[in-house]
Amino acid sequence: MEIMPKVSAMFDFTGKTAIITGAGSGIGRATAQYFHACGANVVLADINADAISSVADEIDPQGQRVLPVTYDAASFESAAHVVKETVACFGGIDQIVCCAGIYQSQPFLEMTEAAWRRVMGINLDGIFFLLRSAAPQMRDGGAIAVVASVAAHTGGTPGQVHYGASKGGALALARGLSRELAPRLRVNAISPGLIETPMVEQFITSPIGQQVLNNISLRRYGKASEVASVAAFLCSDAAGFVTGETIIVSGGAYMG
Repeated sequence: MEIMPKVSAMFDFTGKTAIITGAGSGIGRATAQYFHACGANVVLADINADAISSVADEIDPQGQRVLPVTYDAASFESAAHVVKETVACFGGIDQIVCCAGIYQSQPFLEMTEAAWRRVMGINLDGIFFLLRSAAPQMRDGGAIAVVASVAAHTGGTPGQVHYGASKGGALALARGLSRELAPRLRVNAISPGLIETPMVEQFITSPIGQQVLNNISLRRYGKASEVASVAAFLCSDAAGFVTGETIIVSGGAYMG
């Protein structure tokens, strides 16, 4: 089990309600912890019901400011259900951080339609499904942060064409929405580099992963909490004049 470090809250989200997708592990889990520590009501959305139940117990044993909801990112109906449950429980939505995603590797010339569709369905369609359902229910002044990847800028390492394309689409979606939903809502994106999470553990320990480490200026992989804090900043009043932007969190591996 991942160890959840103690969070030192930097922002005041008291009275705010945040939906965090992919909240069962990795960046999503760290983001849920961070937003809860900042005072927000947190909706934990993830396909792994046991994982979000565990996260809920850890961050809020009394269950006063947390709501775990089983969620399939590739389903519009599931996204609508998350929104309905959030509004019913907390009365509205102020913040959304889209962390749900999958990371798979397959050479392009061997890539199947099913593999392509699965990555696109979760990493890109999933963002559209949730935001299409949630945006009308969000309170004025709300904020959205979409977690993309440096693969959106570079195309990814060999075998990640579908992953890079899905994350590139996520960036374009965030930029387009930043204009269309303004001035009522702000929308920004985050492009993490290699972050130590269960999703990329196998890649990090691979020969290619070790080569990538040599290209990171800070000579280490990132921590999920270091992405969570950026998401919190983008959803806070401190970023009140920031929209349509992408913050790269890669330790200097990519500077774009």
